[in-house]
Amino acid sequence: MATLTVRNLPDEVHRALRLRAAQHGRSTEAEVRALLEEAVKPQGRLKLGSWLADIGRKVKLTDAEVALINQRDTSAPRAVDLE
Repeated sequence: MATLTVRNLPDEVHRALRLRAAQHGRSTEAEVRALLEEAVKPQGRLKLGSWLADIGRKVKLTDAEVALINQRDTSAPRAVDLE
């Protein structure tokens, strides 16, 4: 894991971090890690499968249409000429 050093942290910020850490029952370092993780975590992360399923519901796909989408092409792949 990486280590991060923060220089020139104002005393009032350090005190507030210590107080916040105590309120959450963790060390100041653990509190800072939690705050940083929350700050950079993607908000409302969209998962592709959920997104596609939602589209299917919105356009009201029938069972037959879903079956067509789920069909796989089982033919052998064709050679590609790159020249």
